[in-house]
Formats: sequence, structure tokens, C-alpha cells
Amino acid sequence: MFHSRAKALQAQSNPLLHWTNLTNLQTYHTLRRPNKPNTKPRRERPHRAAAKLLRKPIPFVSDVKQTHGPEDALSLFREYHEMGFKHDFPSYSALIYKLARNRNFEAVETILGHVRDRNIHCKDTLFIALFQHYAKAHLINKAIQLFHEMNTYNCVRTLQSFNSLLNVLVDTDRFSDANEIFGRCSQMGFRPNSISYNILIKGWLKKGEVEEARKVFDEMLERKVQPSVVTYNSLIGFFSRKGELEEATGLLEDMRQKGKYPNAVTYALLMEGLCMVGKFEEAKKMMFDMAYGGCKPRLVNYGVLISDLGRRGKIEEAKALLHEMKKRRFKPDVVIYNILINFLCKEGRATEAYTVLIEMQVGGFEPNAATYRMMVDGFC
Repeated sequence: MFHSRAKALQAQSNPLLHWTNLTNLQTYHTLRRPNKPNTKPRRERPHRAAAKLLRKPIPFVSDVKQTHGPEDALSLFREYHEMGFKHDFPSYSALIYKLARNRNFEAVETILGHVRDRNIHCKDTLFIALFQHYAKAHLINKAIQLFHEMNTYNCVRTLQSFNSLLNVLVDTDRFSDANEIFGRCSQMGFRPNSISYNILIKGWLKKGEVEEARKVFDEMLERKVQPSVVTYNSLIGFFSRKGELEEATGLLEDMRQKGKYPNAVTYALLMEGLCMVGKFEEAKKMMFDMAYGGCKPRLVNYGVLISDLGRRGKIEEAKALLHEMKKRRFKPDVVIYNILINFLCKEGRATEAYTVLIEMQVGGFEPNAATYRMMVDGFC
């Protein structure tokens, strides 16, 4: 079991205990530097957010966002150049984003060539965005190639860019490539963090390969990388959906022992598992008890309960729970209303669903495409 394996590794070497001992034994002192006479008083320095507002917008960047297509964007780029405007990273990246969104990758690569030839300093955010655009166009090899070429664009490859590519590979079922690049991360100068491991765990669980996910989790612990709440949520969600609630609750306990605080999503996943095995009352109790553990219930928790009631045809109870939400000063959103509308329409109660739709609009929430689609199906 995941949690028992985690305890065994913790017994061999407990980094949290070691850290606690260190912090108890050591005293840290902050050295005060003398004030420099030329240093401006702190109050005169603009706040980072304020400084961002004070920056002058770059005309080309603003204008290229208004163009209708890649040809217009390229023409505008040339016009600015002919007027003597000096293009730098912000304008090149704005143009590349526009071209990539329109899947004109030939033009993207041409512009990237100009960026490289001019040795323009680039940020990794540009390449992270391109990995995602290549993935949407099923050009995964292009994303891999671009990652390996990042250093040639006067851009430092970061752990964030590494994780971004890893995520693209996992999401597109390129597990052999993901494992190959993950195995070479130390050669690239990276130490995988919890996000890196979370991506791999997510991918293996998506494929139903729990043993592979277990190996990644064990390696994470052995390398002294602390699992995050996201790590535990991935595992708890997997076991909850499979009805293996003992394993899921064991992970919840392990999570608490490691000083990680479950969030509303953690409890929602466990509640979903309880509902799937017919334990609605236990799920409801968990939602009202979670506040005692320091976690306030959220809409996602109510959504789990309302969905379960709707699936079992208990529409009146679902409506009562919605009313109870409001009494507890939880404001339902479009997702919550859509759950109720969906089940009312499926039960042939389209008129009542329309009443809920009106109630949603009066509450200040605009129906989305899914709302109207359910309503049309309900009246047909």
C-alpha cells in the first residue's frame, strides 16, 4: 500500500524530523547592513504591481493583438520596422504568439530564426507557450527539438520549462519520451521537484498503471522530495474512484502526518468515493466535519453531494441541499446550477429546470453553452 510504503521510508530517514531538530537547535541571526546614504527611502520605491502599471505599453504589442490573422500580424511587423521601430523580445514574442495561435508554425520558425540570429535575450515563457501550441497541433517532436535548442536562443532552460515539456509528453501519451527526458534531468542541471513527480504520477494513474505510479512515489520519497497536496490528491482521487477507500483514507492519514493540510479538493475526492459505494451520509458528514480539521467546505464539496443525489433520482433532496447551501451563505455558481438543471431535464422536469435557470440569472450568473444545451434537450 502507498501509505504503508511511505511510513517505511519515513522510518529509514525522516527529513521532516531532521528539519524539526535543526530548527529547534539552531538560532539564526539577521545581519543588519548600515543604510547607504544614496539609497532611496523604501516608501519612495514603487510597489511591483504599481511599477507594472507605470510601464508604457509597447505600441506594436498592443496593435498586433488587434490583427485578424497571421498575414495581418506579419504585415504590421514589417510596417513598424520600416518606420524605424526597433523590435525586441516583447514584440517578437507577441508576433510569435499570434502566429502559433493560428498554427502558422512555418512563420513561427522563421521568426525564431531572426530572434536567434540577432541574439535577442528570450524568456522561457515564450518556449513554454510554444510547447503547448505544438502539442495542440500534434507536433510533439517539434516541442522536444525546441526544448533542446532553447540555449541557442539566448535563453536559459529552467526547471519550469522542463516540467512544461514533461507535462506535454505525459498528456500526449509519449511516456517513453517523458521517461527518457526525466532520466536525463540531472545531466541537464535540474533536480526534479514535486511538480515533476506529480506530472509523472498523474500520467501513470491516467493510464491505470498504479504500480508505475507507486514506483514514482517511492522514488520521490527516497530522493527526499516532499509530496505536495497535489501529489496526494492525485493518488486519493485514483483510489477513491476505484472504490479502494481504505487505501485513500490511509493516504489522507499519511498526508496529515507529514504536515500537509488536506484542501477542499482532497475531501471532495474522498466524498466522491464514498458516494460511489453508496455511503452518501458518510460523505455528507465528512463535508460538515472537515471544518473541524481547519478546511472550510467549498462549492466543489456541495457539487459532489448534489450530483450523487441527482444520479439517484433524489431531486427534491438535491434542491433542499441547494437551499441549505444558501442558508449557510454559500453562493451557488453556474456549475452547481447546471448539475441541478441537468438532472431535472433528465427526469423530464424541464419546466422546473427553467425555474432554476431564472433563479440562476436573478442571482447574477449567466448561463453558459452547456446550460442552454441541457435546456433544449429537456424541452425536446
